[in-house]
Amino acid sequence: MIIGVPKEIKSNENRVALTPAGALELSKRGHVLYIQSTAGEGSGFTDQMYKDAGASILNTIEEVYGIAEMIIKVKEPIASEYPLVKENQLIFTYFHFASYEPLTKAMIDSGAVCLAYETVELADRSLPLLVPMSEVAGRMAIQEGAKFLEKPQKGKGILLGGVPGVPPAKVLVLGGGIVGTQSAKMAAGMGAQVILLDVSLPRLRYLADVLPPNVTTMYSNELTIRELVKTHDLIVGAVLIPGAKAPSLVTRDMLKTMQAGTVLVDVAIDQGGCMETSKPTTHDDPIYIIDDVVHYCVANMPGAVPFTSTLALTNATLPFAIQLADKGWKTACKDSKPLSSGLNVVHGKVVYKGVAEAFGLPYVDVSQVL
Repeated sequence: MIIGVPKEIKSNENRVALTPAGALELSKRGHVLYIQSTAGEGSGFTDQMYKDAGASILNTIEEVYGIAEMIIKVKEPIASEYPLVKENQLIFTYFHFASYEPLTKAMIDSGAVCLAYETVELADRSLPLLVPMSEVAGRMAIQEGAKFLEKPQKGKGILLGGVPGVPPAKVLVLGGGIVGTQSAKMAAGMGAQVILLDVSLPRLRYLADVLPPNVTTMYSNELTIRELVKTHDLIVGAVLIPGAKAPSLVTRDMLKTMQAGTVLVDVAIDQGGCMETSKPTTHDDPIYIIDDVVHYCVANMPGAVPFTSTLALTNATLPFAIQLADKGWKTACKDSKPLSSGLNVVHGKVVYKGVAEAFGLPYVDVSQVL
């Protein structure tokens, strides 16, 4: 198969979809790889490293899309890429369709096969291609939240872990999945007082056993959230409904009950955000303030640590990319339930229910396109 890896062009996105090691594994199997020039530089990989791994270098993004049967990316195509996507071309990337209708409609119109990392699902309901970036984002949520609690950043002026004689910050984590668990672990490690909310009692029991003693687990409901946001310094939104829009757990009216300088970090922003006042921001301009509450809603948080993120992502995606390249997308998806669950849009049809429901589009069962 002819595989193309374009350079990421979303704002401050320094990751690349494939490491030289990954390129070597694919080229060893007889696949032809084209990497856009400088695509790996932000992650520390030179064009020469890809050449040494058996790939060829193309100068422009148009050349990569023009020649490739399968495009492997990190982030969803942005508007300038829409016209480059070809009919029948396989696009393997994070799409997060349910949060952005123009992208969904553009990919429907393209006639391409869109296989989304974030909905590839194993038999145990885990999301193997979302996990590594969720781990990075969960840890970064606390790192960034701690920074924006500083007074020059418009926060309360609180040190997350406190010091002897001065209490630590209070951190509230909404959601006990991968992001929430990593956030709680990181905040607890820095000495904060942490409360983690979730709606699954089995999950809360597990987390109560494995997380440090300065993490308290509580069952999540609206009344509990309303009370806790009044007193907490850093609130992390870490709720995910796979392939669907995130629910709004922190409503606009709750902001007026928060203390000035409270920091909200909405990691769910890729899926529309779980705070009513959230809107996507960038690493260049990461925050905005509503009712004296600092909102950090960067949509590609792991892009700020591209070396770590790229290695973690390729470790997870490569086995699936090899299946798609070796067998072709249709046979690979017939043979693999996890891969078939990753199909979102195929030849103009929406085959993932959460995406169809988000925009009131006709839904076609994935079996009909396989």
